[in-house]
Amino acid sequence: MGEFRMPSLGADMEEGILLEWLTEPGATVHRGDVVAVVETPKSAVEVETFEDGVVGDLLVGEGETVPVGTVLTTLGAAEAKAPEHRPRSVAGTPAGAGATAQQPAAGHPAAERGLTPPQRHRARQQANAPSPERPAERPRERPAERPRERPAERPAQRPQEQAARATRPAPSAADHGVASTGARTRPPGRHRVSPLARRLAEEAGVDLSRVVGTGAAGAVRAVDVRGAVIPAGAATAAPPATPATPGPPAARQNGSTPGATTPPGPPTHADGSATDMRRSIAALMSRSNREIPHYHLTLTIDVQAAVDFVHARNRELPMGEQLVTAALLLVAAARAAKEVPQLNGHWVDDGFRPASRVDLGLILSLRGGGLLVPAIADADLLGAEAMMSRIRELTKRARAGRLRGSDLSTPSISVSNLGDQGADSVLGVIYPPQVALVGFGAVGQRPWAVGGMLGVRSLVTATLSGDHRATDGATGARLLRAIDRLLQRPEEL
Repeated sequence: MGEFRMPSLGADMEEGILLEWLTEPGATVHRGDVVAVVETPKSAVEVETFEDGVVGDLLVGEGETVPVGTVLTTLGAAEAKAPEHRPRSVAGTPAGAGATAQQPAAGHPAAERGLTPPQRHRARQQANAPSPERPAERPRERPAERPRERPAERPAQRPQEQAARATRPAPSAADHGVASTGARTRPPGRHRVSPLARRLAEEAGVDLSRVVGTGAAGAVRAVDVRGAVIPAGAATAAPPATPATPGPPAARQNGSTPGATTPPGPPTHADGSATDMRRSIAALMSRSNREIPHYHLTLTIDVQAAVDFVHARNRELPMGEQLVTAALLLVAAARAAKEVPQLNGHWVDDGFRPASRVDLGLILSLRGGGLLVPAIADADLLGAEAMMSRIRELTKRARAGRLRGSDLSTPSISVSNLGDQGADSVLGVIYPPQVALVGFGAVGQRPWAVGGMLGVRSLVTATLSGDHRATDGATGARLLRAIDRLLQRPEEL
């Protein structure tokens, strides 16, 4: 029997929030299937299973925070008999499960004392099973949703909920109360809402009927509510506000002045997630500067051949598949890392451990502030067009808050490209436990001598931040020269 555990989604991650289950006991899953959404200080991440099997009891409830490595559920053999109880069944309550369901009344903390998470899960589901007349579609199963919220949190939030609803339309206000009442008052096409998303919506005064869900089958997740906090308030503003410094959290939550002074920007969310991300980055970068003796190298590279290649290739490609020069820069960096393995790996247990493949970390800046570093597996094996596809895919998922656990495996070397921000160069801080970071500035036209003749060429400044414990400057210079050499033959990338 296999175990599905809370994954480590970053070098600095010690615990995570089980935000949402996307499977159920008895369901058959296969390697690569997304089965849960986990929230880290930086983002909500879709987590896949890495083996086939039948899902056992859900040992951790939605909204619970557990350490990395905690068993979340078990995976039995595919031929094993499926458990009788399926928490998100749309056909009714399985026979034989009623004994568990009759113990507590859903939503009553006293009745749930002493129960394990799986027992609470079963009791709440059985007590709030969908009625026959209710649409038999999984996204619309609301009775099973509200009781999963941790009972201890609900009483303390009553005053905030009532205040937030005082200025909201009647349909949204009717959504509050016991689980069955909330389910019956929502529109028929309403999708399910994760407990954390519901709590954030109540605290921020967001009307869930207006939030578009990005979860499985249209489920509304915490990231969707966060994204709706500012637009919901700005809807009545005329003209639209120009992006600037975000206003205080209270101005976004009390609903008294919708959109008047709250322009888009990196908000401090109701649950403090923006602050958490900043703290996470601060802790990791402080650790890097404290533990890693950095050295920095810089090389100006003539990329005229690469720019010409991109322009020529784009004349043949459809608009949605066209290249940017950054794709060639990343391919060159990945292949150079393969040539110089001393810079491709990790510093672990007071020693360098070379990586068996090149997993390139792509440092992404989020529109709301903060950074994420998804990994491009086997990046040295990708061509320019395949790399461009991966860049688009990861950027889209990262900014939508839909990265998967496999995207956040620890890279063997990372690249920071600030060219689109107009920076001439970037001297990066190494992401532990890696030992190197490659940086690229903006590609621009400058005077440059070729064959003794002065002309105007497209140039880029490449930099390397290296860990002096693992390598010296001579090794770093080899990697930069390899990048230069590879970019002179873009047709081979």
